[in-house]
Amino acid sequence: MATTTPLDRAEEVRATAKQAFGFVPNLIDEMASHNPAVAQTYLAANGAIEDGVLSPAEQQVVILAISTYNDCHYCTKAHAAAGAQAGLSEDAIDTILEGGLPAHDRHRQLVRATRRIAGKRGWLGDADLSAFEDVGLGRDVLYEVIALIGIKTMSNYINHIAHTEVDPPFQR
Repeated sequence: MATTTPLDRAEEVRATAKQAFGFVPNLIDEMASHNPAVAQTYLAANGAIEDGVLSPAEQQVVILAISTYNDCHYCTKAHAAAGAQAGLSEDAIDTILEGGLPAHDRHRQLVRATRRIAGKRGWLGDADLSAFEDVGLGRDVLYEVIALIGIKTMSNYINHIAHTEVDPPFQR
């Protein structure tokens, strides 16, 4: 029985990324080069969350908000591009990246929720939960926001350590 080596796993991850994105993003290459299990975890989590309750545009709003909160040079660029592909306006993207709140009500509420959850490290009180519920953000949405914060914090922090170069397709 053949044993899978870390090099084999890294190549499998790169192949999966290339199939998903059309190229191997520098972030995935960085992860795969040092720890293929981390890259596999990241890709699997991203794949699983696609079936969440938030639309692709709403997910990108959350991802942009947490990547800005975490000051990630790579993910803010990558998800500005992904957000545009998901239908977010340039104005909404720029507003989130500048620390503001987008004009679209649901997007504004998602940015607020993301920042509140991150700022309180998840310790939301009854008043927070009630306020979010009042604007249509139930636990189903809040839990997905938390999952996206976790996934993106992993990539944000890796990019901080690696100083990952932003791929040309993500340049604006």
